This record gives sequence, C-alpha cells and structure tokens, in this order.
Amino acid sequence: MLFEKLLFFMLICFSIRRLAGILIGLSYLILVYGLYVPDWFFEISSLNMESRSPVSGYGSSTQTVNCGVRGSLKPPCNVVGLIDRLLLGEKHLYQRPVYRRTKECSVNSPDYGPPPSNAPGWCLAPFDPEGILSSLMAAITCLVGLHFGHILVHVQDHLQRVIFWSVFSVFLTLAGYVLELAGVPLSKPLYTLSYMFITAGVSGLLLVVLYYIVDVKCFQKPMILFQWMGMNALILYALAACDLFSGALQGFYLYSPENNLVIIFFPLNVSSSSKLTHLLRSYF
Repeated sequence: MLFEKLLFFMLICFSIRRLAGILIGLSYLILVYGLYVPDWFFEISSLNMESRSPVSGYGSSTQTVNCGVRGSLKPPCNVVGLIDRLLLGEKHLYQRPVYRRTKECSVNSPDYGPPPSNAPGWCLAPFDPEGILSSLMAAITCLVGLHFGHILVHVQDHLQRVIFWSVFSVFLTLAGYVLELAGVPLSKPLYTLSYMFITAGVSGLLLVVLYYIVDVKCFQKPMILFQWMGMNALILYALAACDLFSGALQGFYLYSPENNLVIIFFPLNVSSSSKLTHLLRSYF
C-alpha cells in the first residue's frame, strides 16, 4: 500500500514537471520561430568605443541592423535579443557578447579583438546570453535536475537509480542530437532546446558514472578533487574569470615559457591565457 502511494505520488510529480517543461519549451519555440524581428538600431556604448578603429568602418555612434525576418537564430536577428531589447532595454544588456569573438567581428577570433574592416554593424550590439527567453530554457534544466533529485530521494536501490538516470539521460542526449539534425542549432548564448537537451543528458550520464564509482563501488579517495570542485564551484568560476588558472598553468613549461601546458594542450591561434580562460568559462 505504501509503495503504491509512493508510486502514485511520483507519477503525479513527474506529470506536473513534464507538463511544465513541455509548456515552457513550446512557448520558447513559438516565440523564437514565430515572432517577426524588424530592422533595429542601437547606439554604440562607451564600453565599446575602444573597439572602434579607423579601419573598422564604424563611422557613426548609431548603427542600423537590417533584419525583417522570422525564425532567425543568427546573432543580429534572433528573437532572444529582440525581447530583451524591448523589455529590458539596451543599456541593461551585456555589452561584450560572445559573438564579438566570431570571425566576422574580431581579427583575433576566437578571441576578442578589434573588428575587421568589413565587420557588420551588429558586432558592437549589446546582447544578454542570460536574458528572458534563455531563463525560460534554464527553468527546464532545473526541472530536469528536480527529476534526478526525486529519483535519488524516492528510489533507494543503487541499481534502480543507475538504470532510471541512465535511461533518462540517454533519452535527453538523443533528443538533443535529433533536434540539432532537424535544424535547431547547438547554441549556448541562445540556450536552444537542443543545447538544453544535450547538456542535461550528458550531465546526467556523468552523474551516473560518478555515482557508480563513488557510491556503488566506494572509490571515494580518487574522486576527492571532484568533490572539492563541487563544493567550491563559485570559487572555481571566480578563478577562471580572473585568469588565475591560466596564469598558474603557464608556470609549468618545458625548456622555455612558450612551451607551457596551455600551449601544448590548447594549440589555438590565440594567446595562451585566453585559451584556458575561454575553456574554463564554458564549463563553469
């Protein structure tokens, strides 16, 4: 009798979470692909004045962005930016968005840098990757995490937990890749549905692996570093944002400072400090 009540409670909770997630996801898709994005203009912020140069082509402090489209997920004409500009205002948006590192907007791509001579006008436009629509998709991620937590609380057997988590994680991951193949790009700044599914699914699979190693097989000491990282996530984020990690790793080199760990493991055509900084920020 108790098991039946518990099962009924779990089904009700799961149904409510599933319904809420479906409604939020549908709202996101309808807005992103249904709203019309007209032409718009913006004033270049004083924070971006340093990016302007005689060769950049930004002769005016006001730039016009030509859109007039629906369903675009490109940087200048997506609905995510439109809603944030209308409801929050340009001055409340992030002035150095991630697309400032693209080839169209930076001569030092994939790092920040001055815009090339033929840079489009939207390169200096404000954009908030944690805006209103992105927060809606983040709410679905919270619902996914809540589902994992309910399994942890209401399922006591280790094997059953692993099975439930694994099935759910594989489903999320496959759904994300199917959406990507169907035309929904994997975009972190826009927090697309495919990005949400894939990141949630991969995170769930990683949880299964760590849970099996630490809690089932009791190999806890080798995982003490991950335990410390989980207990100090904000500190790690701050260290990554302040370039302290990259600076510390550059102290380990072979024969000369140019052959440091960052150069060896991340051989990109940008500064070694930026390589690890961008990598760490993408994870934390």
